[in-house]
Amino acid sequence: MATNDMVEIRWHGRGGQGAKSACLLLADVAGLAGKFVQGFPEYGPERMGAPITAYNRISEKRCTIHSNIYYPDYVIVVDESLLDSVDVTGGLKEGGAIIINTTLSPQEMRPRLRGWAGKICTIDARRISEEILGKNLPNTPMLAAVVKVSGVLDAERFLVDIEESFKHKFADKPEVIEGNMLTLRKSMAEVLVG
Repeated sequence: MATNDMVEIRWHGRGGQGAKSACLLLADVAGLAGKFVQGFPEYGPERMGAPITAYNRISEKRCTIHSNIYYPDYVIVVDESLLDSVDVTGGLKEGGAIIINTTLSPQEMRPRLRGWAGKICTIDARRISEEILGKNLPNTPMLAAVVKVSGVLDAERFLVDIEESFKHKFADKPEVIEGNMLTLRKSMAEVLVG
């Protein structure tokens, strides 16, 4: 865990990809696990496809910081095309990691990360979601990847708590719950760490 028992996470995605939803879901599940949490998007001119940023703080103690996260422990990139226009590694702590939705390996991604020398993790979130859910919904695989890579939550406890959350949200759609749970498990197994 990061210093002061607080983990800070920055999400980069595009409007409509679910980065904000995944950020808020991570906060919900961390709260169920007894953590102090914050989950919030940074609002700009919101439109489908526009770059968006969202943030999580997860801590063992009450957090009194209420600002954007400038020096995250983990960065999640939901849309690989953002690497060309957004400095996604800006402020990323040396001991941290970046998790990217891509078909490429961590080693293949390194040249695109503006000299970032730290840990790079990759996952083909699009393929996983299309195989299991039948459409490109990268937020669920990316959520699983951040839990697995960061260790901010116990993976098994996370799966139990998120299933409970899904049961409340999708009570009349059990197929949605089943598909999302399969997606989470597959994503945790397939995230590559380089």
